[in-house]
Amino acid sequence: MTFERKKLTDAELISLYESILKPRMIEEKMLILLRQNRISKWFSGIGQEAISVGVVQALEKDEYILPMHRNLGIFTGRDIPLAKLFKQWEGKKGGFTKGRDRSFHFGTNEHHIVGMISHLGPQMGVADGIALAHKLKKEKKVTVVFSGDGGSSEGDFHESINVAAVWQLPVIFVVENNGYGLSTPSDEQFRFKNFVDKGPGYGIDAVKIDGNNLLEVYHTVKKWAADIRKNPRPLLLEAMTFRMRGHEEASGTKYVPQELFDEWKPKDPVNNFESWLMELGILTEEKQKKIRASIKNDIESGLEEAFAEPLPEPDEKEELDDMYMPFEPNSSEPDRNTGDEKRMVDAIQEGLGQSMERHPNLVLMGQDIADYGGVFKVTEGFVARFGKDRVRNTPLCESAIVGAGLGLSIKGMKAMVEMQFADFVTCGFNQIVNNLAKSHYRWAQNADVVVRMPTGAGVAAGPFHSQSNEAWFFHTPGLKIAYPSTPFDAKGLLNMSFEDPNPVIFFEHKVMYRSVNSHVPSEFYTIPFGKARIVKSGNKATIVTYGAAVHWATAEVEKSGLDVEILDLRTLLPYDKESIARSVKKTNRVMVLHEDCITGGIGAEIAAWISEDLFHYLDAPVVRLGSMDTAVPFAPTLEKGFLPQSKIGEKLQSLLAY
Repeated sequence: MTFERKKLTDAELISLYESILKPRMIEEKMLILLRQNRISKWFSGIGQEAISVGVVQALEKDEYILPMHRNLGIFTGRDIPLAKLFKQWEGKKGGFTKGRDRSFHFGTNEHHIVGMISHLGPQMGVADGIALAHKLKKEKKVTVVFSGDGGSSEGDFHESINVAAVWQLPVIFVVENNGYGLSTPSDEQFRFKNFVDKGPGYGIDAVKIDGNNLLEVYHTVKKWAADIRKNPRPLLLEAMTFRMRGHEEASGTKYVPQELFDEWKPKDPVNNFESWLMELGILTEEKQKKIRASIKNDIESGLEEAFAEPLPEPDEKEELDDMYMPFEPNSSEPDRNTGDEKRMVDAIQEGLGQSMERHPNLVLMGQDIADYGGVFKVTEGFVARFGKDRVRNTPLCESAIVGAGLGLSIKGMKAMVEMQFADFVTCGFNQIVNNLAKSHYRWAQNADVVVRMPTGAGVAAGPFHSQSNEAWFFHTPGLKIAYPSTPFDAKGLLNMSFEDPNPVIFFEHKVMYRSVNSHVPSEFYTIPFGKARIVKSGNKATIVTYGAAVHWATAEVEKSGLDVEILDLRTLLPYDKESIARSVKKTNRVMVLHEDCITGGIGAEIAAWISEDLFHYLDAPVVRLGSMDTAVPFAPTLEKGFLPQSKIGEKLQSLLAY
């Protein structure tokens, strides 16, 4: 192994030595503690330290790095107090996640690190968002994100590099190519020989380096980072290396041929760099002993502090509160009968435009939303008003774009992601339920992202453009869900979604875009989440509903003349239990109605809550009504049979007659 010091001073070389030795010594200690059952799990980076250390030392301190399991050198290289790091690994409250997550599954804005989640790929889209924020703010910064060779098989890898290439984002994508994804060798993961071969396909630069050569990593990253700061664009950096221990310690290494260990052992990045420094006389045995003694002392004192702290005691209120960033809405609904009559699509467009004016840090992202104005024309004319930096067409990369929304949040910005149809959110589902929703609970980083979702049936669009999928998100703590039924509510709730710093899934029923009108005040206003609306007062029964079903219920009750109260939830997470309780106590009968399929729909949870908490006020069992348990059919006649609209009258009569 040949080292090129270039212009590095003796002091800088010793500093690099200390930086690569520290994670190795910590790892050796962790392996002892693991055998003593004092820590529960360990992902070893022994043999790969040069990549982490070379990268972190080559960057500026305030440039974000998004590491993986085996990148301990990133964390130690950013001078994170070892006691806090050890508390994190032991699940103590003094760690970064209050004991809620393990190992490197955390972030810290103080140290400009965003840790991974177990799904491996999503952090790459987050890196895009951080880099986009740098570019929009004209900050000459680079972002570095790590992937293993195995994790590169995930769609997020392709999506994120593609987005970075199209938008020319200052991101360095580091692939640690150690030959294995857990136990699966590279030739069973992909057919190409090297990752640098992918660069031309994306239209970006790609470089391969010896990942075990600390100075080669350091000089390469330093050179490219300096250039990318001046001329923003992505780089694919392939670092060749080898994992000397198992994927994690429990998995062992029996699946790896011994000849690979024999080949890579002489390439140990710590031993080779140490020997080279010794040969040059820059490092002496005496100096080496002092450095090791100092690191050992730091490790032992950090462990002593970490072990002394007890395991956290569960506090139900704190656990629930930490799912969301604290937010006190400052809003009062204006008079619903003021303002001109507007269609829902116009009210949403007006609210979105006013929020863009109110929040200069808000960025809109979605397929065809720029010059074309979106398939439903919600953002028509927005490019002329706000420019293409803030109204961004995206590639068909839902996962990377939702991840980019979180990246923008990390940099103090706001994001809106428009799903062309709610059905397409499946391609970004992991980012929403595992990244956006859990981020604040895990490491107090809010996800200031609104995902707009054109939803619902009734337009003969078939199984992939008509689904009602709000129940998928209703089950996920950390999200908020709005589902307006009127233009007035749509504007107020959308504006509130952008005021709220938490992730919001905002449903807009396609049929109602141009078929439902109401008075909408022209000024900016918001409607608080968790406040239902009485659409029609009544005494004999209550219909709890939302979305298009509000209009179905209203039409049926007006046609039949029944004395029934209709309650429009407006938001589903949170939903207004107080208003439901008041209505049920008054009418003593209740039907929960929604467009979604009946089994596992939101109505099941609401019905269960009413039965459990309001049973003594009921004169009849809670009735649920939803669509058939099938996919949404295409033919209008079949779609009409699928929807529950025609069954409302019969169901109500049965409830009242009980």
